[in-house]
Amino acid sequence: MPGFPARSSPGALRLHEEGAAPYSAELSHRRRRGTWTRSRKLRSLWRIREEWKLLGFFEINRAHEFYEFTCMLKEGLKAAIQEVIDNPPMGILQESDFTAVLKQAHEGFEMRTYAGLAFARFRQFLGMADRDYQQSLSCENAYLQFISNSKSTADFFLTNDKRFFLKTQSKREIHFLLSNLSKYLEHLERYPHSLLVKFLGVHSIIVPQEKKKYFITMQSVFCPHERIVERYDIKGCQLDRWVEAAPEGSQIIMVFKDFNFEGKTICLDEQRAWFMHQVELDTQFLRELAVMDYSLLVAFQPLHEDEQTINRTLANIIARTKRSLVPCSSLVHRGAESSELTCLSSVMRNASSLDQINNFPRGSSLHEFIYMLQKSSFDLRGASLADQSDLFQEALITYLTQASSCDQLPLAIPEADSNLSNIADSCLRLAQNRRLLPNSRNPLHIIDGPKFRYFVGIIDLFTVYSFRKKLEHCWKSIRYRGQSFSTVNPSHYARRLCQWVEEHTT
Repeated sequence: MPGFPARSSPGALRLHEEGAAPYSAELSHRRRRGTWTRSRKLRSLWRIREEWKLLGFFEINRAHEFYEFTCMLKEGLKAAIQEVIDNPPMGILQESDFTAVLKQAHEGFEMRTYAGLAFARFRQFLGMADRDYQQSLSCENAYLQFISNSKSTADFFLTNDKRFFLKTQSKREIHFLLSNLSKYLEHLERYPHSLLVKFLGVHSIIVPQEKKKYFITMQSVFCPHERIVERYDIKGCQLDRWVEAAPEGSQIIMVFKDFNFEGKTICLDEQRAWFMHQVELDTQFLRELAVMDYSLLVAFQPLHEDEQTINRTLANIIARTKRSLVPCSSLVHRGAESSELTCLSSVMRNASSLDQINNFPRGSSLHEFIYMLQKSSFDLRGASLADQSDLFQEALITYLTQASSCDQLPLAIPEADSNLSNIADSCLRLAQNRRLLPNSRNPLHIIDGPKFRYFVGIIDLFTVYSFRKKLEHCWKSIRYRGQSFSTVNPSHYARRLCQWVEEHTT
């Protein structure tokens, strides 16, 4: 196993002490031969690594340096997830759930799982089945190692189905995540369609005579990746934000940067307002944690003509609306009190009255529909988050269903008259800044525009604006005068990224 020191046999030591010259010569020959063999193996691995770089990720097979490590990861993760399958979390998370540590001994290593119940509850919140999650992380197919032009020194592994990333992290980064985990979950509960990367687990692995390794599991933003044509890592600054393109015809997976994006736009039409507001909400949350130097990932995938048509059909809009408003129980908040629920019942009866929906004139503008909802005492202050979802779902779906019975309503909404789609999207924004999710895998990180499907997510959330970073800021201010760089205070960083989004979206 890697990391264990090689041991010489007692016989070899005894002969060496006795000054046995013939054996010493043979031992020296063996050592030289062993050194040459190791060097040849390293050169071979380096050559294979250089070849695999052409694909961006490669299979971690038996010849790979991380093969034994990934086998331990699979075994440990399978047992850790089985623990929450056998003892699933129930109800609201308690403070002790965020500090719990599960230790599981395996042959040759120990796996530790941090805040296991909290992350399991979060996976439930996302609609993720732990059996599927376990299967992806522990299946017999080899992990993939991801190689990009990123400067990160962390090791990145990708499950064979490319749904989940495993990334090694420092002890400081793990402590920061766990100490702010309840705040992170509160933000995701308040804004279920947040663009923040979805952390799904925190673990460490201990192998005798080796340094403890911490790692996280998270959803891949760029999934499914098959038809993605361009990838960008955006920070909203200038310094070191250009990447040379790969040679024409090369299959290298490049992740480009800010300057490479110049001249391009993210065309979202009616979803632009939602996107800008959600970036503002997410960066505000990170600012409150004093976090900076995070990235907005953006990828482009052309939409086929049939996909563009399907996105405008009435049946698709209704299905997407229902999907976008799936009620979910609370993670860290308690439900409304009985008096509040009584008030909510009255509000629901008033707001979702079929008489009001039926009397609402067909073809009325989006603003009139929203005004009707607001006029119906659409007060959500006393309602739990799940009840807000129920309330909006009842009113909105009833409206869409009533509209679908009209003979003149087209099955596909023309681009010039997407009123119904706008109604659904804008009403969703009233509830926790939700949006119309696409009918696709990984919907929380996908936004469909008129011509392109965009993969978006905010990653790398562990860099705190510490005293050391403040000193770095002072040095860069002198060294790179007149240029913008990433080491700035969190308020400036958040404001600058929001400005970039505003300038590069339509």
